[in-house]
Amino acid sequence: MNINFTPEDEAFRNEVREFIATNLPPECADSSTLGVMTDKSVVKRWHKTLYEKGWAAPGWPEEFGGTGWNATQRFIFNEETARANAPRLMPFGLNMVGPVIYTFGNAEQKSRHLQGILSGDVWWCQGYSEPGAGSDLASLKTTAVRDGDHYVVNGQKIWTSYAHEADWIFCLVRTEQSVKRQEGISFLLID
Repeated sequence: MNINFTPEDEAFRNEVREFIATNLPPECADSSTLGVMTDKSVVKRWHKTLYEKGWAAPGWPEEFGGTGWNATQRFIFNEETARANAPRLMPFGLNMVGPVIYTFGNAEQKSRHLQGILSGDVWWCQGYSEPGAGSDLASLKTTAVRDGDHYVVNGQKIWTSYAHEADWIFCLVRTEQSVKRQEGISFLLID
């Protein structure tokens, strides 16, 4: 694929490159060369820098604190942060649960969760895979039963990357038993 960047795209690339060169601490770049998140504080430091610039959520709409960038700008930003070995921000909040909340959440959920995700103060992990089912979501066995204003959740999740660092988990759970196995699945936010 050959992408022809406009002069505006190249000006944006230069802006991103200059910002990274000026603001990415060397220890942040050094940690990302290991290929894994080695220290939460390093990732949080870079996240805070991007948040203060207004660049923590390139894929989010402006109305929720995102950049409002187009696809080319997001590509350039990702390319430049990778080129500089900048740490990858935790994707579970920014790329997974955040968009679900701002698209489908109610006002209370948006108010409670989006700012913490955007600022990097609240970390999330996902609870999809289960023992014996792997990533076959139709085979979910974890259940959630309504109890007043809450749910009681019973079951197990596996391969939960960064669960030890997370403040919250979003899970797929079975809330109805008497339907086809592809149905009766709910998305819960659990603290």
